Amino acid sequence: MGETLRQVIADALTRGIRDPRVGFVTVTRVEVSPDLSHAKVYVAVPGEAADQERSLEGLRSAAGYLRSLAARVLTTRSVPELHIELDRGLEHANRINELLEGLRREEQG
Repeated sequence: MGETLRQVIADALTRGIRDPRVGFVTVTRVEVSPDLSHAKVYVAVPGEAADQERSLEGLRSAAGYLRSLAARVLTTRSVPELHIELDRGLEHANRINELLEGLRREEQG
């Protein structure tokens, strides 16, 4: 179900969301609760923190619309409530790489 939700939301982002707050957004993953009542939608938003927050606000306000699109595709009786979260995995990976590069330079220096 998570992958289906990810595809529906990603398609909607490329076609259906007209909120000017929502910039370039990538849906990285969707985690659905065991009882299928909630789904955390993780998104990557490039840019400054203010741009990311603006995009998140736009996406959160569109959550009902995205949920209605998912209801058309899913075959389950209920559709999970969507919770949009910023995926900080890339930021963490970049920070780790910076730290490792600094250690390499210290060893060589």
